[in-house]
Amino acid sequence: MCNEGPMASSGYRDYWQTLGVGRGADSDTIKRAFRKLARQYHPDVNPGDRAAEARFKEINEAYEVLGDPGKRQRYEQFGRYFNVGGMGGAGGSGARSEVDFGRYGNFDEFIKDLLGRSSGFASGFGSAVGTGFPGGMGVGPRAQAPNLDAEASISVPFADAFRGCERTLSVNQERVQVRIPAGVKAGSKLRLKGKGNLQPGTGRRGDLYLLIQVQPHPVWRLEGDILRGDLPLAIDEVALGGDVAVPTPDGSATVTIPAGIQAGRSLRLRGKGWPGRNGRGDLLLTVQVHPPQQLSSRERELLEALRAVRDDDPRAAMADQSLL
Repeated sequence: MCNEGPMASSGYRDYWQTLGVGRGADSDTIKRAFRKLARQYHPDVNPGDRAAEARFKEINEAYEVLGDPGKRQRYEQFGRYFNVGGMGGAGGSGARSEVDFGRYGNFDEFIKDLLGRSSGFASGFGSAVGTGFPGGMGVGPRAQAPNLDAEASISVPFADAFRGCERTLSVNQERVQVRIPAGVKAGSKLRLKGKGNLQPGTGRRGDLYLLIQVQPHPVWRLEGDILRGDLPLAIDEVALGGDVAVPTPDGSATVTIPAGIQAGRSLRLRGKGWPGRNGRGDLLLTVQVHPPQQLSSRERELLEALRAVRDDDPRAAMADQSLL
């Protein structure tokens, strides 16, 4: 009913022929071929057929190698000597394992388990990255196959991103000190060498890349390389101008307001912005008119007097722009 698995007298198995695919087949083609053959020769479909069971094990063995990028590379490199000295990890003495079908509820569970084991992802990283400080930094790691590198996201307060800080993370039950450099931006990545996924049995370990997320600030916002903020001004400050004290990330600073400044105009404070490779950037303050919400009787009296003597018509430019 079934053909014997392709194997030379030396013990070399042609896994490409076993799955019926060409040597240049990509991972999707290999996966589809495996699914098709596994369904055809699965013991549940062929109860009591020892030949079908043997064929199924050969298909399983072939996919264990060709479905794993690392094993496939070694198999392609060493060919018939793949199983010498345990080099290949499949096809050699002691390398083939029996399949306990009783642990699976159905065929689909078996397929998902095998495909997962052969996907090239290292085990052990799951949700192993945590934070070591209150309020902290939410971490959601994502392992990257097949090079054992991993990625996690880390959220830092705006002030810490501005000034830089040190944080302690828990990575696979190991405490790791991380230095957040001053001026780090959202979307930046920090590399922690040798803190990624561990390959079982080899001791080989990848790197961990931390994707930086910066928490928003109630006053300041970073737009590209420019640090921005709003500057509320009272009516008299807008009309008369003068020097006003304004907060900056470094503390209070004095800014000269031109008389009659328009709302929406920005004032530039050089060297007061976000830290960068070439020093500090600029800080832009956007003027906003802040009318009083509650007037004292004296303020109302003065504003009424101003209205009585005011000659300027702020809507004069609109007079000749009627659409009727």
